Amino acid sequence: MPPKTEKEPPNVVDLASSDDEGGARTAAAANKVSTITSLTEMPQTSGAITTFVLPSEEALESRSFWKAGNYAVGPTSKSFMLQDTLEHARVHPKFLHSNATSHKWAFGAIAELMDNAVDEIHHGATFIKIDKVDVLKDNSPALLFQDDGGGMNPELIRKCMSLGYSSKKSNTTIGQYGNGFKTSTMRLGADVIVFSRSTSGSKATQSVGLLSYTFLRRTGQDDVIVPMIDFDISGHWAEPIVYSSQEDWSSNLKTILEWSPFSSKEELLLQFDDIGPHGTKIVIYNLWLNDEGIYELAFDDDDEDIRLRDEALRGATKLHKKTVELQSHISYRIRYSLRAYASMLYLRKFNNFQIILRGKPVEQFNIADELKYLKVVTYKPQLAAGSKEYTVETTIGFIKEAPNLAVAGFNVYHKNRLIRPFWKVTADGSSKGNGVVGVLEADFIEPAHDKQDFERSSLFVRLENRLKQMVMDFWFVSFHTLLFYCHSIFAVQNDNSETFVKGGKGEKPLSFHWLSASRCAFGKYEEAITCSSA
Repeated sequence: MPPKTEKEPPNVVDLASSDDEGGARTAAAANKVSTITSLTEMPQTSGAITTFVLPSEEALESRSFWKAGNYAVGPTSKSFMLQDTLEHARVHPKFLHSNATSHKWAFGAIAELMDNAVDEIHHGATFIKIDKVDVLKDNSPALLFQDDGGGMNPELIRKCMSLGYSSKKSNTTIGQYGNGFKTSTMRLGADVIVFSRSTSGSKATQSVGLLSYTFLRRTGQDDVIVPMIDFDISGHWAEPIVYSSQEDWSSNLKTILEWSPFSSKEELLLQFDDIGPHGTKIVIYNLWLNDEGIYELAFDDDDEDIRLRDEALRGATKLHKKTVELQSHISYRIRYSLRAYASMLYLRKFNNFQIILRGKPVEQFNIADELKYLKVVTYKPQLAAGSKEYTVETTIGFIKEAPNLAVAGFNVYHKNRLIRPFWKVTADGSSKGNGVVGVLEADFIEPAHDKQDFERSSLFVRLENRLKQMVMDFWFVSFHTLLFYCHSIFAVQNDNSETFVKGGKGEKPLSFHWLSASRCAFGKYEEAITCSSA
């Protein structure tokens, strides 16, 4: 049976930029065009690709993410020029890298991909799997993300692999800028291949798309080319969907096989076997290295976790006991352990959705559930005139390890997603507020594009000032209560050289000195308050 021929998807107008031009030109170009995509499906001809081979020293540097934008631009391949299409504004491949630098932290990039799966809960998603897989071609590690959401039809996968498009306008969805897939995947590795299956009515399709920075660099492209192939699976077999000619479809397939981890069409199709009737699988490969030439992500330290190698190694040397205790707290572990970070990433616990990391579900954790002497403080931000009144409830209390552990700060969420973990609003060096942790959801302020901070608006500044006052109020009212009931009672010798050790029922020492709140808890014994027993 001949392949299905369908009308080609709408032509794509690209947004031009490079490392030097940044986002300003992108925004300007966006105002000039009416189409909504920015990376193109590969409109190939039968001509051969002109290959520009990078010098060896550049190839070595390119494996480190922060150096990957430094490469010579070779001769342009003319075989991919668009013919008889709309005017085409180019996106230089370097823009993929410069755009991805918005993610300073690799876990922030992983969180973006998790957000996409969580947003698919509205389309029936019940899980996202995150795991390490091996690339058979070169025995290198790759990063797998897979969900059972609604999947993407040929039109949607093209929008997914474009810049600046987003169909997520709901008040409940996390993604909104339409840029997260590109920035996150390119931050984690040089290349990504996407498999997606979708069913709409009686029609079922599956699509494969390749976004390969390696391909673009190695072939000397000065434009971002995204080879894609689609299949109609409404019948009993996968039937290629051809938009222009069988030759073009085959050329796209050939490019995907040459630059992806898969060597044959049969291998590609096997990737759909565990997706089910709908869902998406993302494989990120050629993962970035750190400055020492080692993979940035560590898979071998813990079979049930993915770790940031550089952060994890900082705690590997022999440390003071207090430092070890601090580094074992989740406020520190989220810096290097994906399992710890994922456990706190969403404020409300899912009813029918799991994050499965390396084969084991992540247990969601809200630190507010174990705070001591907690209270709920209501805050009403001053919004613009005519805006709907908004009320923020902040849960604040002492961590269970207080006063022995100097952890403090607010976990600030936006639309259920953690944006700023353990945000310390008090002055550095001050012991006031140590041990005080708060949790709040601030949907009235906008997160930055990488979702690791908030835009510094006047609303944000006022919130910061209110949280500072909240900490001080709670500290002065509640610390003596904590001190009286803390597990270990600190004391100094009394006048009769009797030492009060650990208090228990029935013990009535003659006298002892309570160490003051701000000194006792954190090892500073300069100040004391004398108390007498009954």
